[in-house]
Amino acid sequence: MEQHSLKEIQNDKGEAISPILPDDIKNFLIDIDGTICDDIPNEEPERMVTCEVYPDALETINKWYDEGHIITFFTSRTEEHREMTETWLRKHNFKYHGLLMNKPRGGNYHWIDNHMVRATRFKGKFTDLVIKTKEIEVFK
Repeated sequence: MEQHSLKEIQNDKGEAISPILPDDIKNFLIDIDGTICDDIPNEEPERMVTCEVYPDALETINKWYDEGHIITFFTSRTEEHREMTETWLRKHNFKYHGLLMNKPRGGNYHWIDNHMVRATRFKGKFTDLVIKTKEIEVFK
């Protein structure tokens, strides 16, 4: 896995805290089922090896990888599906840095983190990202 330069940062007391990526590098966490290929439930793993890739997903994700961004697939597939998932990703020539299994199922995700998080809901086609203003929930 390619190493990215992290920027060392400190809190108000001058203590080291978790480093961050440079501003021009994005850390993409990308779902698999229903996002880069057909939506396959864990209960039908035989379909995971034969599903077709969404061509615009492959092209866009590999472009982001080539631009130096970090690509990590984050899926609700379980560890028992890891080998077939990695084989499928290689077969379709996806470029990526990591694969996280066991994402909670069911959607309606609300991610809370001390780092900047930007969420983009996939609606059928990968394209370049654009900036839009949307209403969000935040802590008081």
